[in-house]
Amino acid sequence: MKDKTAAALLAFFIGGIGIHRFYLNQVSLGFLYLLFSWTLIPFIVSFIDFIVFLVMDKRTFDYKYNKGILLQQQTYFKNSSSEEIEKLYNLKMKGIISEEEFNRKKRELL
Repeated sequence: MKDKTAAALLAFFIGGIGIHRFYLNQVSLGFLYLLFSWTLIPFIVSFIDFIVFLVMDKRTFDYKYNKGILLQQQTYFKNSSSEEIEKLYNLKMKGIISEEEFNRKKRELL
């Protein structure tokens, strides 16, 4: 999972050669920074990136740069909750737990 503070520090210290873009899995932009590193343009743009990363809230950063990881986590939690509810339902059907216990534990999971 990418960290916005790490991205900001990389942009500030060695952003002129595009390291922060490689870190954020934006390889094509990283190569553009690297290609034009002999000019001052990547250094100026990386300083702007540094400021943008600092003022960007964590939720926006995660949505933009950690999208795949967040979707995997949501799927995992969704699947694990549904599996737990299914197990509870089977216990209820076998008579091991009561209807009230089933409903209480189901509310806790959801």
